[in-house]
Amino acid sequence: MCGIVGMIGQLGTKDMVLKGLETLEYRGYDSAGIALHTGEEVVVYREKGRIADLKQHVPTQADATLGIGHTRWATHGRPSKRNSHPHQDSTGRLTIVHNGVIENEKQIRHEYLSDITFVSDTDTEVIVHLLSKLLAKSGNMSAALIELQTILHGSYALAIIDREQPEVLYAVKNKSPLLIGKGEGANYLGSDALAMIEQTKHFYELNDGEFALLTKQSVQIFSKTGSLVDRETYEAQIDANDLAKGPFKHYMMKEMHEQPAVIRRITKAYLTDENETRIEDAILTALRQAKRLFILAAGTSYHAGLVGKQYFETMAQIPTEVHIASEFVYNMPFIPEGSFFIFISQSGETADSRAALVAIRERGFEALTITNVPGSTLSREANYTLLLHAGPEIAVASTKAYTAQLTVLALTAAAIKQYAIDLKLELARVATAMEHICEMSEQFEMLAQNYFAHGQHAFYIGRHVDYFVALEAALKLKEISYIHTEGFAAGELKHGTIALIEEGTPVIGLISQQAIANHTRSNLQEVSARGAHTATVVFESLAQSGDTIIIDDVHTLLAPLVMVVPVQFLAYYAAYIRDCDIDKPRNLAKSVTVE
Repeated sequence: MCGIVGMIGQLGTKDMVLKGLETLEYRGYDSAGIALHTGEEVVVYREKGRIADLKQHVPTQADATLGIGHTRWATHGRPSKRNSHPHQDSTGRLTIVHNGVIENEKQIRHEYLSDITFVSDTDTEVIVHLLSKLLAKSGNMSAALIELQTILHGSYALAIIDREQPEVLYAVKNKSPLLIGKGEGANYLGSDALAMIEQTKHFYELNDGEFALLTKQSVQIFSKTGSLVDRETYEAQIDANDLAKGPFKHYMMKEMHEQPAVIRRITKAYLTDENETRIEDAILTALRQAKRLFILAAGTSYHAGLVGKQYFETMAQIPTEVHIASEFVYNMPFIPEGSFFIFISQSGETADSRAALVAIRERGFEALTITNVPGSTLSREANYTLLLHAGPEIAVASTKAYTAQLTVLALTAAAIKQYAIDLKLELARVATAMEHICEMSEQFEMLAQNYFAHGQHAFYIGRHVDYFVALEAALKLKEISYIHTEGFAAGELKHGTIALIEEGTPVIGLISQQAIANHTRSNLQEVSARGAHTATVVFESLAQSGDTIIIDDVHTLLAPLVMVVPVQFLAYYAAYIRDCDIDKPRNLAKSVTVE
């Protein structure tokens, strides 16, 4: 959600910043802009729409050795050119870009900025005018930044240019992600290492409340009180080649095809050749001592958590609750002593989850983060971390991160009490089954044309763990094809929802569990009798004549790992035939960094 890119030190800044912004398009945005310091003045270019629209308005010959850029996902004020970042103060001396939300912006307008005429509706413009006043008062940027942070309430990652200091780029961080890239003769800023990976693999983390001063030769990091912080860089384990689509039209298709390799990579990371776990003893000890587990997540990660509950209660016999992170802080349930928390987040930057993590840590509970991003906020602030090893996931609709989450959850749950399952063998079967599904691509395209080309409503149904997959299937279809889709426990259809079935309504039944196979088929017959256009995704051992998609059997506990892949493909092709923007669906962001 929103993206920041900055560079200081060398000509070529314009191209680097624009390319970095393109790399961050997956985060979601509705407008974009850049600011370039020419040595004498700061020139700002902003446009509503895509980076491609912005590029058309930036002169080819424009360049600088200092620049910042931003992709905006609207929070305060509608998507528009005037609300786009960067924003400047009244004198044009200060230019900033901002990710996050300032919670007390109305109070700041009233107390500090009553004499200012605003040109946008954004909380970001509040920051730049406030900083301008603080700088005028102190005459020192560091002092102004320290005082700024005592006034601002909320989340903010800031990149700041001072027209009077063409050799300096400033950065400030609180709750929203921001990294510093260390280069040779140049230094960089970015919301994500991916934006800078072609320039460097060496990064400084910024912690909440810290600010930094970047020149072309140096990086200085300061605490919120102004003390110099001594910090080493870390090396990002990302290959620039991971950002290429290869032979695929879209990142989503590429990432679906990567899932078998991800399963094998996770197996290698967490299991020895002798099938013994490589999960840290401290993590397993904490889990074994837990009397109750709380899984907190959002969106696709929440759906993974529902399957995780099944794993922990079946394999580890630990009572487990799953909560939507955005609800948890404001409607906290009773938490008994001995509880342990698991946070699931692809990015590790989900604002709702972080707010919950802060709340439970204040109450003395320990937490584990399961994430794809080492060094992310949730990873740093939790007691323990397990990485997904999925590689960069660029498409907004999560595919390989979801199956990676399920795999890590299964490995962790099995390790707690050494559940009697040969996970090395069973996960190998999962990877092979996924490969077979990927080979059925043409079949999925035909089915999508048949079921989703024209309608505006659809349902996925299932029982047991198939119900959890139905929820994820519905989310995938609705978020990239814009078809209103719901996932339901099949037995619940009769309790109201069946009233929505009309002639031709697509209803897809998921069947992987023998005990409930006939029950789900009965529910499909009920909606078919009322005009629904039904289909099935079913394990080979449970298949019957007339089934639509038949996939290889795997261990029933691991069924969600393979059952989800066909519905990912169906969502992809539904969006494709409806000419939707598959990798960057409207109104959505990959990393939701505001509550």
